[in-house]
Amino acid sequence: MNQNSQLSGDPDRSDTRPILIIPYMWIGDFVRNHTVVRVLKERWPNRPVDLLTTPLCAPLIDYMPGVREGIVWDLPRGRLAVGRQLALAQLLRERNYGTALVLPRTWKAAIAPALAGIPERVGFVGEFRFGLINRWRWGERKLPRFIDKNAALAQPDGAPLPPEWPVPQLRVPAEDIVRWRQANGLGAGAAVALAPGSVGVSKRWTYYPEAARLLAEHGLEVWVVGGPAEKGLAQEIVAAGGSGVRDLTGNDLRNGVLAMAAAGVAVSNDSGLMHIAAALGTPTMGIFGPTSPYLWAPLNGLAATVVQDKEALSCQPCQSTICKMNDHRCMRNIAASDVVAIAQRVLSEAGAKATT
Repeated sequence: MNQNSQLSGDPDRSDTRPILIIPYMWIGDFVRNHTVVRVLKERWPNRPVDLLTTPLCAPLIDYMPGVREGIVWDLPRGRLAVGRQLALAQLLRERNYGTALVLPRTWKAAIAPALAGIPERVGFVGEFRFGLINRWRWGERKLPRFIDKNAALAQPDGAPLPPEWPVPQLRVPAEDIVRWRQANGLGAGAAVALAPGSVGVSKRWTYYPEAARLLAEHGLEVWVVGGPAEKGLAQEIVAAGGSGVRDLTGNDLRNGVLAMAAAGVAVSNDSGLMHIAAALGTPTMGIFGPTSPYLWAPLNGLAATVVQDKEALSCQPCQSTICKMNDHRCMRNIAASDVVAIAQRVLSEAGAKATT
């Protein structure tokens, strides 16, 4: 093994030292990390790839091809937590990583890999990390999208961006879906999964309750999917939709993964569940208001990208988490009847493909 091989140079196919990815820990960003995994596995087929993960995102690891293991470790956001950093560094040292890709630009994200003595620590210049990162990359701000910034770190230093990145993949065994349906008392027919939550209220579409009612009136089974923060929204949607609508929100992200894998179509705000559904291959409708689909839509492609077209809004997209002008018209201009019509078309097209 060539101990001098570097991630910034041509890959040494004999190198078998594992690689650690320190990712962003939001659910959608964590799913998109799988593109980074796939780029690494193409360049370094003999090197295992692990991901540092929080307990929240840990279930995703089980469905990511090419990931050897998730290192579950919860570091607090608001403080340094020296003891936790030292303990993590000890764990990383024992695993003999040859390379760490530090995707966040924060200095705290680079502490444990440096203390662990990982030989190659790759990351962009940022936030006083001199000495913590030793394979510097420049030009992050010139890269157009979040995925470009992350996946570029898995390429040779200075390599041009490819025309397309490999898309994230999540794979759920069919038998797991069957067991999940049975455990929740669900039928085997196609259902519409609604994901009404998001980080930032401005990204939440207004009319999920009305859409659930219309879908149920058309004889479709409707599932409301999300975490504990969406429980109130789910109850409102169930109350509006009636007996054909089920509240499947809960504490375990695995439940959300299985729901999205089982659904015939997913309707979601710009959120982590949108990225999960798309990576699973479930036909996914993404509703976008304050955020740009070019910047934030899944690489997998969406069955439908829903953006209001009733009027030109100078503030759209604003990328703000709270609407500060125009009374949230970027979302309120998207009618429930329009979304339901698109969902029915997507279900029909998916059914036609399944029978050919």
